[in-house]
Amino acid sequence: MGEERPEALGIWPAVKPFVNGGVSGMLATCIIQPVDMVKVRIQLGQGSGLHVVKSMLREEGVGAFYKGLSAGLLRQATYTTARFGSFRVITNKAIEANEGKPLPLYQKALCGLSAGALGACVGSPADLALIRMQADATLPVAQRRNYTNAFHALYRIIADEGVLALWKGAGPTVVRAMALNMGMLASYDQSVEFFKGNLGFSETTTVIGASAVSGFFASACSLPFDFVKTQVQKMQPDSNGKYPYTGSFDCAMKTLKAGGPFKFYTGFPVYCIRIAPHVMMTWIFLNQIQKTEKSFGL
Repeated sequence: MGEERPEALGIWPAVKPFVNGGVSGMLATCIIQPVDMVKVRIQLGQGSGLHVVKSMLREEGVGAFYKGLSAGLLRQATYTTARFGSFRVITNKAIEANEGKPLPLYQKALCGLSAGALGACVGSPADLALIRMQADATLPVAQRRNYTNAFHALYRIIADEGVLALWKGAGPTVVRAMALNMGMLASYDQSVEFFKGNLGFSETTTVIGASAVSGFFASACSLPFDFVKTQVQKMQPDSNGKYPYTGSFDCAMKTLKAGGPFKFYTGFPVYCIRIAPHVMMTWIFLNQIQKTEKSFGL
């Protein structure tokens, strides 16, 4: 037993950024899922935030706000695990190449872009299942897919549409993730350095302040891509089997022509309320997890 511990400890530092990122994201999702549900309904044209909340309570009950939670947790277990872990790995390698000096903002942004792309590729199937489950109740009864949970959704998608359908809308998903993570990850590290090094903030104040900055930039950078991604992932063929969009670029152009650039920011207040707190809670949970691990010598 004693001989196995060094080997276990040798593995743990390598997997710790991935595990910590995934767990912190899943904890944040449990809290923010109802707001995410309202955001998707607004983007699907169900009305204002207040109207959506009232309609959901009246027609579907409180449980509707947690529809798709299993897919949301699966998404965090894949997407956030991959992006947080890979960001730390890539950043550490870049710092080594920079002779241990802090990275400039543009290099952190590049690390965030890379981590976001990798995480999105891994988490795209769960993200598709989440969007499908959240949008299901907005469809006519005859068109509803009635997925019972995330794994049932993935099974049905494979059975009905083929394995490659799991990555339907992966293009805009990856682009959206790259934009979000560039804003989220790079701004957080930069803010921590500024608040702690330049302003002398305490650890708690630094984490909260940097998390707020991170949440703002994540929201501002990613909403247009999130809007396009949602439209592509939830589209249904008409009676002739024709889809409304041929792809993400076609969706973006038609949206721009029909509603102008501000159409991409449909539901921005709710999206910001959803993204920023989730980002903040993810960082706060991550900080607490790391402190707990340190107290146990991990």
